[in-house]
Amino acid sequence: MEKKWWKESVVYQIYPKSFKDSNGDGVGDIRGIIQKLDYLKELGVNVLWISPMLESPQDDNGYDISDYRRIYEEYGTMEDYEELLCEAHKRSIRILMDLVVNHTSDEHNWFIESRKSKDNPYRDYYIWKDPVNGKEPNNWGGVFGGSAWEYDPQTQMYYLHLFSKKQPDLNWENEKVRQEVYDMMKFWCEKGIDGFRMDVISMISKDQRFPNGEMNNGLYGDFGPYCVHGPRIHEFLQEMNQKVLSKYDIMTVGETAGVTIEEAQKYAGDDRNELNMVFQFEHVESGCGDYGKWTTAKYDFKEFKNIMIKWQEELQGKAWNSLFLGNHDQPRSVSRFGNDNPVYRETSAKMLATCIHMMQGTPYVYQGEELGMTNIYFDKLEDYRDIESINYFKEFTESGLMTPEHMMKCLMLRSRDNARTPMQWDDSKQAGFTEGEPWIKVNPNYKKINAAQQLEDPDSVFHYYQKLIRLRKEKDIIVYGEFEPLYREDEQIFAYTRKQDQEKLLTVCNFSDKNAEVEVPEEFKGAECLITNLGRKEFERKIVLNPYEAFVLYYRDEQNILIQK
Repeated sequence: MEKKWWKESVVYQIYPKSFKDSNGDGVGDIRGIIQKLDYLKELGVNVLWISPMLESPQDDNGYDISDYRRIYEEYGTMEDYEELLCEAHKRSIRILMDLVVNHTSDEHNWFIESRKSKDNPYRDYYIWKDPVNGKEPNNWGGVFGGSAWEYDPQTQMYYLHLFSKKQPDLNWENEKVRQEVYDMMKFWCEKGIDGFRMDVISMISKDQRFPNGEMNNGLYGDFGPYCVHGPRIHEFLQEMNQKVLSKYDIMTVGETAGVTIEEAQKYAGDDRNELNMVFQFEHVESGCGDYGKWTTAKYDFKEFKNIMIKWQEELQGKAWNSLFLGNHDQPRSVSRFGNDNPVYRETSAKMLATCIHMMQGTPYVYQGEELGMTNIYFDKLEDYRDIESINYFKEFTESGLMTPEHMMKCLMLRSRDNARTPMQWDDSKQAGFTEGEPWIKVNPNYKKINAAQQLEDPDSVFHYYQKLIRLRKEKDIIVYGEFEPLYREDEQIFAYTRKQDQEKLLTVCNFSDKNAEVEVPEEFKGAECLITNLGRKEFERKIVLNPYEAFVLYYRDEQNILIQK
């Protein structure tokens, strides 16, 4: 298997608005990130993916960009950004930029021009359609609720916005648009960034017939079949690779919701010249109900495990996996896949980390995950800031699809704001995130869960993550070893082996709050324990695991190595 630095890396995602505020305005900023680089260095991560920091009206927290070459004022200046790059590089930490090119803000100059008249030179930078029978051009609904079309009285036409109406979709069919994007990417690569995480990149190619979508119990039609992995997507990405990506030693990861194994191999196949890897969301979307993610149902462990195994087995040797359980769009991983009850929170946070970091692929740590931060469980709508949560609450309760009480419960479990509360640095006011009033409330459990306290405690979740990351750097097998699952049908256990030459690893995780029995394969008799979350010392053939227990055994066949030599 070809060795690459991005396969060997551990990525840490920063949501800048909530990471660290350096000037007391209640909003995180670039200088705040610079202040915490030593913390990140100590953790051991070597790539930072930072959510968008470019000029934006912040309708969708920066995923609505109004100028691709300017830093958002509240986050700082271009000089601050250049200093961040320089200081990160000094610590051998690389920086990934969030590339948002499916849409812009409606306050971007291209769109301001585009909506002026039908013959404006920028008109064709976006997707405009005439009304059909005095209504929207088709029945598509937007990702954040409502129609995906917005009427513009000035030219009496509709523009497409798959997300908020303040996020009009770019028209990738237009060669000029593509050239503008490639020029902008080169601008940042020349500044010295180390790669791109590409927001909803699988949506940039649309079926040009724009047909109605299926209703699927919703209020609007589903645009998915016509806008996700569209007809020219691979052509566009190969062009992007040829014009920009291939010219720099950078890392690329595409956000590709709804991606299949076959599609992933096209996006990230070793011989495809498109991207290094993709984010698939099948494991975090398992357990969705009639209304998508808005459900109070707990995830199905067996379904989750089978999905994880499938991606490991079927991409092996063909494309590279991204490994994650949380990000800025997901609830906190320990609340969702572990158990955030104080009795089990730390143990289950460590177990989840063990399971993910020992697989084949590049692990991603979302800010605060290394502390076992939990959902905030807001119980009042006015505490939410997320456009998706607020829009769906209104749409579902006003249409009678859900009662307000039930929808509040769905938000408490699944809202994106669970991941967006401020980073918990210490037990001082506002968790050490800001001296001012934070843009969103701090989780009240910060007195018990914070970085300062965990740095002092050698048994903390932080130090466990640190050890996992260090092991990955020490043992090639963790990065490149072949994956093989065990206990496929077990209702509690997720276990697998990794093999490389004469080395073998066994990872065993109990995903339940009950004891679980497991049999250690004969070949791991006398193996070394690399890491364990409950301090187990003895590894007999038959083991009764405690709730959320995890361990990793390592074996090297010295005799065989000697024979081969």
